[in-house]
Amino acid sequence: MSTVLLAVIAVILCVLFRILNVNSQPQKPVIYGRDRSFIENILFISPFLNEPYVPTRLWGFSGHVQTILHSLIGRVRCPWPIGGRVSLVLPDKSTLTYDLYEPVGNEHEDDVTVAICPGIGNTSESVYIRTYVHYSQCHGYRCAVLNHIGALNSVPVTGNRIFSYGHTDDYNYMVENLLERYPNTKLILVGFSLGGNLISKYLGEDRKRPTNIIGGISICQGYNAIDTMVYLLQWQNFRRFYLYIMTDNYRNIITRHKRMLLSPEMKSRYNLDEKQIVSAGTLPDLDEAYSRRVYGFESVADLYKWSSSAFYLHNIKTPMIFVNARDDPIVPEPMLPIVREFVSSHDKAMYLELAHGGHLGFYEGGLVYANPVNWLDRALVGLAGGLLMAHNKCSHKDVAASADCVPSDDEPDLIKSATIVYRDPLEKSPQLAY
Repeated sequence: MSTVLLAVIAVILCVLFRILNVNSQPQKPVIYGRDRSFIENILFISPFLNEPYVPTRLWGFSGHVQTILHSLIGRVRCPWPIGGRVSLVLPDKSTLTYDLYEPVGNEHEDDVTVAICPGIGNTSESVYIRTYVHYSQCHGYRCAVLNHIGALNSVPVTGNRIFSYGHTDDYNYMVENLLERYPNTKLILVGFSLGGNLISKYLGEDRKRPTNIIGGISICQGYNAIDTMVYLLQWQNFRRFYLYIMTDNYRNIITRHKRMLLSPEMKSRYNLDEKQIVSAGTLPDLDEAYSRRVYGFESVADLYKWSSSAFYLHNIKTPMIFVNARDDPIVPEPMLPIVREFVSSHDKAMYLELAHGGHLGFYEGGLVYANPVNWLDRALVGLAGGLLMAHNKCSHKDVAASADCVPSDDEPDLIKSATIVYRDPLEKSPQLAY
């Protein structure tokens, strides 16, 4: 009996060791891009990007654990930053809110506002948003956080819709209102997961955008919803489990506001079947029953193509930085060549690819208990500083050809010690997997 018990324990330990991936070692982020001067400016402000990212030793090398802990617990000793809520009534009668936080530090002289777009169904009250806002405030940045319509329990839905995967108008309304309040501020756009997709699409759309925008940072987005959904519908790497959680959260938001969203008038206008919505088992099912009808698309595929930033990246002229982890269970690794291709063919673009970190996790340090400030929060503040530095060096019309746009000779050549993948612009690049 003892032998059987030992064998069972051994099997359990083997499974745990495999899931926790404890044999892995810290690795440096791999940096993709072709614009040497832009990357050098970023690394000058954030030299720790040259260093290995060290996840929490016991469990941090597992993308699943990082993702689940981020979702259930958030950050260690999470602060609650003090700010004010701004409410806007949009032309379609929807009520849009965003939270505004003034800087509490003065690390730089510039007036800079970080316009934050959270992940799907998240708000300023989400733990990972609160910790980043607090850390960013302390480094001299004003922060504005979009609250996705329908996601806040305390704010009723007053129009006939909630947020969607690709609807960027809500974010644009926040940006315009910010500039009414602070017309001279420099804007840095930061998006997490779905929010990263939204800010990338926003910057690539054929629309008028403020000249105050000096850069964008996208974290853990999936780029192409059509292809990503193919992977999420599979059980491999437990992806179907994550899809179920996302479906349940999205459905709960719809049913929480059913008085407006599923009223008899709405059901008649958009041919909505409440039973199909409530019983939807996956996001494509839910989007077939609800989202594509409300947003006027013939098919779910059309909705996903319209929503995906991959089809807008080529139009982006704003400096951009992207971050993804290869062990992200929600954004499969086969989706990452899309962003590698983009930064290899565009100036003022950079992509950080980490071996570990999961989906928005990036806990670091310690054996069991992670550091209070994680790698992602540190990186985002550093990347914002790098974008600001790059902008200030190249702010004049004719400065692109001057030495002010590149580091001077007495500054350290951080490029030499970084793990960077350059691509020759004339080299034939792999095709995007649409």
